[in-house]
Amino acid sequence: MFFYVLKKSFPPSWCRFRLLSSVPNTFEEAKLALSKLRKEPDNDIKLKIYALFKQATEGNCTKQRPGRLDFINFAKWQAWSDLGKMTTKVASESYIKLIKQLLESESPSSAASDHAPTSEIDRQVDDTGVMRLTLNRPSKKNAITWTMYEDWMSMLNKAAEDANVKMVVITGAGDFFCSGNDLSNFAAATKPGADMQKLADTGKQVMQKFVASFIDFPKPLVGLINGPAVGIAVTTLPLYDCVLASDTATFHVPLTALGMTPEGCASYTFPRTMGTMRANSMLLFGRKLSAFEALSAGLVTDVFPSQSFHEESRARIEKMAALPIQTLTYSKALLRTLPTKAAMHATNQIESDRLAERWTSPDCIGAITAFLTRRV
Repeated sequence: MFFYVLKKSFPPSWCRFRLLSSVPNTFEEAKLALSKLRKEPDNDIKLKIYALFKQATEGNCTKQRPGRLDFINFAKWQAWSDLGKMTTKVASESYIKLIKQLLESESPSSAASDHAPTSEIDRQVDDTGVMRLTLNRPSKKNAITWTMYEDWMSMLNKAAEDANVKMVVITGAGDFFCSGNDLSNFAAATKPGADMQKLADTGKQVMQKFVASFIDFPKPLVGLINGPAVGIAVTTLPLYDCVLASDTATFHVPLTALGMTPEGCASYTFPRTMGTMRANSMLLFGRKLSAFEALSAGLVTDVFPSQSFHEESRARIEKMAALPIQTLTYSKALLRTLPTKAAMHATNQIESDRLAERWTSPDCIGAITAFLTRRV
């Protein structure tokens, strides 16, 4: 919720695509140089820029602290307040230095070729009938937005009906598989007068439909876990038919720490996959598993060295794609029986209802606020 609103609270010049002719040497030049940035800075950098600017122009923070439920203003106040008694001169110099670093990180060669992706999920279908969906937000560790949830569901539903698609493979761009939910999903909840219950109910519907699309997908579904996986990227893994992981992958479900409860049918699938005690360690206490621990727990099918992960996983998928699709589909239906699917859908409903309640709870709001302010 925080990140989207923070973006909106800064000038639109963040997103202008213009080249820089010179580096800033004065405070005023640094202010103007912000409009030259081709890429929007991360939110923690935005907060640092904001805090240094306020310290340089107004001195020490003497503003009254906003309430913790006012996520954006509280985070901005915290960033400024944390600068303590830094002098305006030091703040100005630090501001100029930070802007210079941001500008220097954008090379001319990347500026010439920079473009916005057409989708945050890349979709490709090869001539063997394998559809490959790549989560394509590497700068955000492939965190999932509401739009991505909708796109992901749509792609799975279309693949289920497309006779030319034999199986679907899901992976991530960059070093992460997926860092779970993007907190910008809840941006509207921070606006004055927001109906948080209505927003939570809307989010519940999206999440429930998303998980249902995994439960009901009739064809083989393969996960290529190329790096760390967090949250719903982990809890839905037992709904795949095959999960191949790089040895650099980790598996983390920090839901309790964020005031949330299990999702993705994990309260049903995890105890049946790895046993109650291991499931408890992940879902209740947030234990992070290595790739080989996940293999031992039955959460993944195989682990390959990172250096050969792409080659070995591609070879495995080619073998799968060579199998007769109708037989694969019938076999999957026998393994995931109607009673099993009914139990999963019932679990999905219960989990979604509880999540909607948690999203509006003091536990969740307090945990998310604390998490965000620690990042400043």
